[in-house]
Amino acid sequence: MKILTVDVGTGTQDIYLYDSRVDLENGFKLVAPSPTMQIYRRLAAATRRGQAVMLSGVTMGGGPSQWAAEAHLRAGLPVYATPDAARSFNDDLDAVARMGIKVLGEDEAQRLPASVLRLELRDFDFAAIRQAFASVDVSLDKLDAVAVAVFDHGNAPPEVSDRQFRFDYLDARIHSLNRLSAFAYRAGDVPAAMTRLQAVVKSAQGLDAPLVVMDTAPAAILGAAFDRQVMARERVMVANVGNFHTLAFRLGPGEPWSRPVEAVFEHHTGLVDADKLETLLYKLADGSLRHETVFEDHGHGALVYASTPLAFGQGDFDVVAVGPRRSLLSQAKGLRTYFPAPFGDMMLAGCFGLLAATAHLLPSLAEEVRSSLLGRVGAAPWEIEA
Repeated sequence: MKILTVDVGTGTQDIYLYDSRVDLENGFKLVAPSPTMQIYRRLAAATRRGQAVMLSGVTMGGGPSQWAAEAHLRAGLPVYATPDAARSFNDDLDAVARMGIKVLGEDEAQRLPASVLRLELRDFDFAAIRQAFASVDVSLDKLDAVAVAVFDHGNAPPEVSDRQFRFDYLDARIHSLNRLSAFAYRAGDVPAAMTRLQAVVKSAQGLDAPLVVMDTAPAAILGAAFDRQVMARERVMVANVGNFHTLAFRLGPGEPWSRPVEAVFEHHTGLVDADKLETLLYKLADGSLRHETVFEDHGHGALVYASTPLAFGQGDFDVVAVGPRRSLLSQAKGLRTYFPAPFGDMMLAGCFGLLAATAHLLPSLAEEVRSSLLGRVGAAPWEIEA
């Protein structure tokens, strides 16, 4: 059985090919520039050349690609975009137009001169990933599933705060099924408001395998739950310190894939330092953190579902930290932080979480995937047929 997992972040996309015949540590992996970083580089090169740019494709992650588009405009160079591509920067197309981007219909876009650089936006490019693996003689034919994680704010109604909409979504998912795999969907079940997840589904059309999509932070935290030290804790706090967003989940007892969420907060990483993050984690642990405290600080919010506090100062660590900015917690003065490496690789925590969620959503694959995640000893790579 083979499952391709792709965890799309702001800086990197972390790719892992699961093969049930071998140990997880022997699975093939890639850590490559994220799609938004690739667009950033191509846009920056076009700015240096003085070349107009046309953005097409689907809605994808912004950040670096938006910064490059803004720099292109400041240089006095045109940026055109189709509506779906333009929503990568803002769901409100009027706001995109105010940035200076000219939003065009598909027919208008096709009539632009050949001198305009065409860039196609997408978070998931299966053809490119397949080509990368093929270059080292690894085939992605006959996959049993594909799982992709992206961060999705959702398309909030005009009168609703994006941050509040995002946090209401987290709350609704936890209430619907109190486990981290609640943030994963089969392709046909993605809510209409989750436009970035929907765009991944659109990008994967024609894929000859079931598709699972998931939010990045719950995927990373679910993957971290399979670290042996984390599994040994009855209750545990896990923080995913991402480039843009920091989410912490207080998890209750249970198997890694079924631990209930006892409390959660989400903030913007750029608005927290080590001291603030430590304070937030202490308050989430003892249950005193309030939604308004985080929201009024321009974060998303906080929710506490279980009243029993999580006591720090017991065992070897207080908080588990994953994510590209996890070193922020190494500066915390009072917290003892554990930096896990599930199956030998922190960068793939999201991919392992995707595997666990896929096992939940595709029961026919569950037994083999769960066996692997619990440490089944497989064959050596040279002992299996390529």
